[in-house]
Amino acid sequence: MRASAAILAVVVLVITGFAWHSVDSLISNIERIGNLGLGGGRDGAVDILLVGVDSRTDAHGNPLSDRERALLHAGDEVGTNTDTIVLVRVPNDGRSATAISIPRDSYVDIPDLGKGKINSAYGATKETQRLKLMNQGVPEAEADKQSTQAGRQALIKSVANLTGISVDHYAEVSLLGFVLLTDAVGGVEVCLNNPVDEWMSGADFPAGRQRLDGPSALSFVRQRHDLPRGDLDRIVRQQVFMAQLVGQVLNAKTLSNPGRMKQLSDAVGRTVVLDDDWDVLAFLQQLQDLSGGEVKFETIPVTDLNYMTAGGESVVRVDPKAVKSYVGSLVDGKSTDADEPGVDPATVTASVYNASGIGGLAGQVAQALRGKGFHEGVVGNYSGSGVSSSRVLAANASDAKAKEVAKALGGLPVIADATLSPDSVSVVLASDYSGPGSSAGGMFDFSGTSSATATPVPPAPPIDAGQNGPKCVN
Repeated sequence: MRASAAILAVVVLVITGFAWHSVDSLISNIERIGNLGLGGGRDGAVDILLVGVDSRTDAHGNPLSDRERALLHAGDEVGTNTDTIVLVRVPNDGRSATAISIPRDSYVDIPDLGKGKINSAYGATKETQRLKLMNQGVPEAEADKQSTQAGRQALIKSVANLTGISVDHYAEVSLLGFVLLTDAVGGVEVCLNNPVDEWMSGADFPAGRQRLDGPSALSFVRQRHDLPRGDLDRIVRQQVFMAQLVGQVLNAKTLSNPGRMKQLSDAVGRTVVLDDDWDVLAFLQQLQDLSGGEVKFETIPVTDLNYMTAGGESVVRVDPKAVKSYVGSLVDGKSTDADEPGVDPATVTASVYNASGIGGLAGQVAQALRGKGFHEGVVGNYSGSGVSSSRVLAANASDAKAKEVAKALGGLPVIADATLSPDSVSVVLASDYSGPGSSAGGMFDFSGTSSATATPVPPAPPIDAGQNGPKCVN
């Protein structure tokens, strides 16, 4: 099973005050890489791509020992897979952070390779380039180095194309890094709704709260078989683990413990790779006021969890337009108008109209809005002229209540409609809608609704790193 969740631990490095007491030593130990095609966008946030690499080597290319491979349930396969991909958005004021998970099977455009699963962008590009270089007579070691660079560049471009975000910084950590970093903070507490025993991941745990060491934690976040929603439940596990890990470090005395700091520094030096243009010290100073409650965990919307390609491959289908809108709305957990105060959903009544031709969609979206605390207005079919894209209507396009509804539905545009009263907010759903209440949004947005063809998804409230104790999950 190639399911890496090593990236979970690296969140501690990039969104906490990690290593204030030994930052020079930390930075000097980290493997640095350049020429990744990073930056270039100014969108009000620092955007970091965190990648978990299912590799049988450490950050410096040294093979893992037989004992380490056995510890990780890594097997003997040789390859590079990025089965955990997280985009972290940190607004320029440094007071919040949103970690956005991208399902590993998301079917996207991969530069020079065409359509494919996003977790193959790195590995497939690397192998293609490696063989090409070796056929040209390039020595094996140099071919591996150059092809690894090409793989990283392809993944960065694939994520940027999908999300519309210019990636500013890159962080990569191996399976071994996850284990070492988890052990360095003394293990992490988790909670399971039910006992599990799944041999492929090595997950064998009782129900309830328990503290896991590095190898056990890796099994916990790698499991996808025997879970009700497969990879989606695995993403939830990864997110609750990240939240607990970040909260634990932010609220504990880890950073003042010399022994823990030595373990952390050693783990980082062996297993973490960062881009060479990242001024880590300046970034950490920017985050000094960050609290656990301001670290959020989200997942991009998808349109089909089990889409079959023409070649018979099962993939996760995504709508890049919907993903871009959703990701763009997550700066500081608000709309992209960062200075605009939020609105209490309980003060908003929203009517929902279906112009999509999809039976029952208006009712499902209305239910999703009720689940978010909004009051329900009129629900029915749209009687106006044809619309080609979903939108929120209000008397004024800058109406704060309309913007709150638009944000709750994944970042829909707000359009002025002079026929509406000043207090009216209406949602018009076209066939492009993939937010909460749709067959796609229902997988992630907790309304409990789904279409006849979608996998039913139980409610799953948002996750943050400031909660008291671990959230119990499947």
